[in-house]
Amino acid sequence: MSIHYQTIALLPMKAHSSRVPGKNFRLFAGKPLFRWILDTLLEMDEIDRVVINTDARGILAKYGCVDSERVMIRDRVPELCGDEVSMNKVLADDIAAVESDMYIMTHTTNPLLSGNTIRRSIEAYRAAQPGKDSLFTVNRHQTRFYKEDATPVNHDPDNLIPTQDLEPWYEENSNLYLFSRDSFAATNARIGKAPLLFETPPLESADIDDQTNWHMAEVLALSKMFVATTLDYENSQG
Repeated sequence: MSIHYQTIALLPMKAHSSRVPGKNFRLFAGKPLFRWILDTLLEMDEIDRVVINTDARGILAKYGCVDSERVMIRDRVPELCGDEVSMNKVLADDIAAVESDMYIMTHTTNPLLSGNTIRRSIEAYRAAQPGKDSLFTVNRHQTRFYKEDATPVNHDPDNLIPTQDLEPWYEENSNLYLFSRDSFAATNARIGKAPLLFETPPLESADIDDQTNWHMAEVLALSKMFVATTLDYENSQG
């Protein structure tokens, strides 16, 4: 008999990475990149289990990540392997295999996302129901945008107004998605028909897609670690 969970976190992870080779397992500010978000998820009581859909079970085992009460490792089927496979197909495979009232999907490439932010997103998602069927995280922008040919997109150059008065635009930042089995079925995607946009703090919103992203995110991570260590030392000194 299959187990029905209340909240499952989906953390897909593959061995290959084209732009940053092996990035999921490279050391990032002192520990493998995948451990940052995995450790954050495992520290949250709100999450029953973390499901890792992967073609790298052996590599994970080398870093001590194996099946456990809180972690389920699912071997990615061959037809879902490769850089061109839609992530929604991978998620559909997990959803079909693991029943849950709510799914939280994130990436190893979001190492700075905090448990507190994830917790707030869950609260926002639940509070918005039944009107909203899903949630995805965004970066808020209030700045002047142009097309490649210099055509203004969201402002009038002949009638400049302060940027803080411009209409906000929102960028999907790939940090986090919340949805139900029903909302996924309605669109075959992690974003449902009536999604809620949730802003993440700028210092947590890094998404590592290339080497420049990696360096910038690692600087932020090391800075946060330094501040935390300094505060701990100061507190210990009374």
